[in-house]
Amino acid sequence: MVRNQSPAPTPSFWFEPVTQYQAKIYVTLRPSVLDPAGTAVETGLQHLGHEGIEDVRIGKYVELKLAADSEEAAKAQLDQMCDQLLANPVIENYRFELAAA
Repeated sequence: MVRNQSPAPTPSFWFEPVTQYQAKIYVTLRPSVLDPAGTAVETGLQHLGHEGIEDVRIGKYVELKLAADSEEAAKAQLDQMCDQLLANPVIENYRFELAAA
């Protein structure tokens, strides 16, 4: 009787290294979209006595870490995440900064 044998485990150092990246994502409303939250903050700041405040825009800031084979792969994954969930491409713009963690 012959036993089925599993292949020997492969040491992890034989695989391509995966780099950890730190991403900072900025999501803002498109300039053509009204920003009621920004207007409310602007009004509040003026009521508190702050002068010269105009054109306040409110956005979102997201930080995350991700593992990818290359910087290009990490950027492609971030673009996909932003388009699918983090930003509404109809009314929002996004940009990100990426650095090795």
